[in-house]
Amino acid sequence: MRRIAKRRALVALGVALVGILIAVAAFAGSARGNHTALRGAMTPAVGAHPKWAYIGNVSTQPALTVFGCQTRPITSPLSSCYGPDQIQRAYGIKSFLDNGQNGAGRTIVIIDAFGSPTITGDLALFDSAFALPAPNFTRIDMPGLAPFDPTNADQVGWSAETSLDVEWAHAVAPGANIVLVVAKSDNDSDILDATQYVLDHNLGDVVSQSYGEGEQCMDPALVARQHKIFDGLSAKGVTLFASSGDNGAGQPSCDGSGGLFKSASTPASDPDVTGVGGTQLNASQVVITGGAITNPGGTYIGETTWNEGVGSASGGGFSVLYKRPDFQAPVVKNSNMRAVPDVAYNAAVQGGVIAFWGVPLGPGAAFRFGGTSAGSPQWAGLIAITDQLAGGRVGNINKTLYKLGNKSQGTYFHDVTVGDNSVAADPTTPGTPITGFSATGGFDEATGWGSPVAGALLPAIAKPGNG
Repeated sequence: MRRIAKRRALVALGVALVGILIAVAAFAGSARGNHTALRGAMTPAVGAHPKWAYIGNVSTQPALTVFGCQTRPITSPLSSCYGPDQIQRAYGIKSFLDNGQNGAGRTIVIIDAFGSPTITGDLALFDSAFALPAPNFTRIDMPGLAPFDPTNADQVGWSAETSLDVEWAHAVAPGANIVLVVAKSDNDSDILDATQYVLDHNLGDVVSQSYGEGEQCMDPALVARQHKIFDGLSAKGVTLFASSGDNGAGQPSCDGSGGLFKSASTPASDPDVTGVGGTQLNASQVVITGGAITNPGGTYIGETTWNEGVGSASGGGFSVLYKRPDFQAPVVKNSNMRAVPDVAYNAAVQGGVIAFWGVPLGPGAAFRFGGTSAGSPQWAGLIAITDQLAGGRVGNINKTLYKLGNKSQGTYFHDVTVGDNSVAADPTTPGTPITGFSATGGFDEATGWGSPVAGALLPAIAKPGNG
């Protein structure tokens, strides 16, 4: 039996916790601003500009929970959010799950840094609260991983990323195996050591990377190493995803000064990778009448380009490293360089997704998350289902995405035509304003082809000859 999560008894606790969260957020921002080793380090999209908000606490909860923010539309002045059932309905995923097409037999690999001491419990609570089956979940720590330090802002940010990634890959493909590979730090070389491990051990069918940095901030030798690893994974038929970033057409400055500069994000810009940008999804809310759910919500209404201000907008633009791939030639006319993102997914904070994250507040704490971080693992879940439909790995899907988009864009993607990823002037952020890219009909550098119409897109990707 479903019930609304009770928050009345938590008002006093919530007030006290606001101060804690503000302190964590401020520490994360200041730590990034003074981090002299920022060059050559990946940043999780929930890290430098935290995009989480505490929404309530649920302890052991065998029934499906509905939080207050799920009952509010994104136009509400109060917080709005989505649970798994709403997202499954909005993007057309639920029909696959109802037919047992849930990623069974396939494996999603998630790469993150530092790890989280609460991830196993967070995932179990997420599954219990939202009536999801427990997955076959494996965590692999890279050699040299130090004990988790809850006073380290970077590590706290990555622990949030870990909960978001694991829980939402599972929400989309609840039958898939999940392997979490934890790099010993967010330094580029350490992240690549983890990615190399995935290649060497052929760990899974699809890889999600919810992190990035400006292309110019990565050592050229490591860029070459990264691309070689991606080539190796692609040769094995592994599908690669990466978030396009949360700073609009900008990326954090390489020297860690806290400014932005116009740049695409790596690894999303690599041609072997499908870059995932951000939208603000407008889907119907859960309706409660007489203490019972009378409408589960999730009816798709529309989407706009995600842009909620500085540090909260869909990453996108042109690579300075990679030439325009052949598959982009029909739609990218204003540059001879690789354009990103390729696709998009809900990323807004107002209308974010619910995840359980026990690091800052203990077991049972639920948060509303935004960021393109949320899109990469969910696209990975979609491809786990696609691999199940195809009876094997579909591999690099970029050529197929552009083929389908050029053929009939409205059939396979929700075309996002409103908004842009420009960065407004901000006196506290050097390098702003930054002129970005507008969403248009068809492909654009703000939202790619748009978000998935899963019912049509997944079978089309799985169909032989569409590669």
